[in-house]
Amino acid sequence: MSRFVFKMPDVGEGTAEAEIIKWHVVVGQEVKDEQPLVDIMTDKAMVELASPVSGRIVLLNGEEGTKAAVCSELIVFEVEGSEAKAITVTAVAPVIPAIANTTAGKALAAPTVRARAAALGIDLSSIAGTGPAQRIQHNDLDAVLLARKPMAPPATGPVMRPKEVGVEDIKIYGLRRRIAERIQDSKRRIPHFAYVEEVDVTELEALRAELNAAQSTKGHVTVLAFLIRALVKAIADNPGVNAHFDDVEGVIRRFTSIHVGIATQTERGLLVPVIHHAETMSLWQLASEIERLSGAARSGKASREELTGSTITVSSLGALGGIAATPIINPPEVAVIGVNRMAERPMVRDGAIVVRKMMNLSSSFDHRIVDGFDAASLIKTVKDCLESPTFLVT
Repeated sequence: MSRFVFKMPDVGEGTAEAEIIKWHVVVGQEVKDEQPLVDIMTDKAMVELASPVSGRIVLLNGEEGTKAAVCSELIVFEVEGSEAKAITVTAVAPVIPAIANTTAGKALAAPTVRARAAALGIDLSSIAGTGPAQRIQHNDLDAVLLARKPMAPPATGPVMRPKEVGVEDIKIYGLRRRIAERIQDSKRRIPHFAYVEEVDVTELEALRAELNAAQSTKGHVTVLAFLIRALVKAIADNPGVNAHFDDVEGVIRRFTSIHVGIATQTERGLLVPVIHHAETMSLWQLASEIERLSGAARSGKASREELTGSTITVSSLGALGGIAATPIINPPEVAVIGVNRMAERPMVRDGAIVVRKMMNLSSSFDHRIVDGFDAASLIKTVKDCLESPTFLVT
């Protein structure tokens, strides 16, 4: 019998760590080659890792919701046979010295255990681990704490209140934690400025109804498809918003291709599938791609490629869109276009009050890169295109 150590793989460009979302196996379980082991998440894509060998699991490192560094020890298998020996030589060799050092006086323990021991002032070399290969685990630290004499409570300091009845603590991890981190980073690093404009979509809605009735075989055209067509035309005159800003390197990367992120609400949280090369698509192709990508995101089947690479993002809450909003930029992008709900309003046209279908666009821009004039110019072009929608039907 020998051991095979499976390390956290690099599942994305420049990825330093990945989050453990769900274990599909337990310690002691016999697994087969290619059997699913664990779901991990990096950036906004979920990846299922399969077993590279057949054997028995003797150690799982990390609880669900914790992060593991790339190339760190993730799973230890007990394997047998000649095949195991070959695999051990090629895959386990880099971690054998760490195991051998246990007998040389270096305690074997996970990074979280080491950190906790240091905080508690516990010398790991004085503990006999109860885990596999005498690995020190959290329960071993608990035993040391129980053996210590109880300490007197501090004379001063805040009084810890008991947990309030009716309050539920919900651990944030997975996609929700990743969303929280990205939004916090965006608001902390990017000086947002908002720009709101109203658009008369009466003619657009009439044309859309006509197209959907006459071209049913081509699919259903949505307002979002018209908006992206308008955005493509507007970017041609305002290319500075179709860009990424690397604020570490101090470099603006301006793109000629337009890859539009579509903010999509799912059961797991907000995902942003991407319409790549939107500038090459017709109105009906955009409508079809919006439907396909949104469905893939909601069903959890969107690929990494379909969830990355956007150069500008469009966010819409449809009928729940409110009157105005301040959408948050998806870094490293420099602009996000928000769509508010459509509603009939009394408007003045040629000196008369008429009822028109109106819709607001609420957009945010990175003020380090986009000036107010450029933002206004972009949105004005989008507005003009939407109010004269026949130019978008190609």
